[in-house]
Amino acid sequence: MLPDPLAQFAVWFQEALNSQLIEPNAMTLATATADGRPSARTVLLKGFGKQGFVFYTNYDSRKGRELVENPQAALLFTWLELERQIRIEGRVEKVSPEESLAYFQSRPKGSQIGAWASPQSRVIEGREVLENRVADLVRDYDQAEALPLPPFWGGFRLVPDAVEFWQGRESRLHDRICYTQDGEKWKIARLAP
Repeated sequence: MLPDPLAQFAVWFQEALNSQLIEPNAMTLATATADGRPSARTVLLKGFGKQGFVFYTNYDSRKGRELVENPQAALLFTWLELERQIRIEGRVEKVSPEESLAYFQSRPKGSQIGAWASPQSRVIEGREVLENRVADLVRDYDQAEALPLPPFWGGFRLVPDAVEFWQGRESRLHDRICYTQDGEKWKIARLAP
């Protein structure tokens, strides 16, 4: 294992990409309300580096509201075909509006329209509410190459303070290597399976 968990993640992530897995960037995001009620859902990793792991969402969605109320979260990558998983825990921060805009406008125009059209996590009367909103936006932005960034949409970055790599082995004697942040350095420990 490499001494830095982000470098080790990059190695395993590249191996997952090379293995032709379906959605290797899919990850479970676990959040909790201010009073501790947990919730989890799958989101897509859109970037990572020394600063952390980036994903995008509607800030007014349930996950967005929970991350603002309680900016601690966990991520879980599961690659069953490789008998691997990676757990990541840490604090969450919003990415800059400039970073959100750059990513938003790199998405297909239909995805941009979808972000504007959907009041994510809110109750709606029926699918026609979304379809009508999409039709209005298609008409309004027919000549535009890209839509502006919605004020309610953008990125979050999870800045890790703990990362665990799990590698499946026979007889359930799996390898579990845990990195925890110790000041500016990472402490590495092997955990019993």
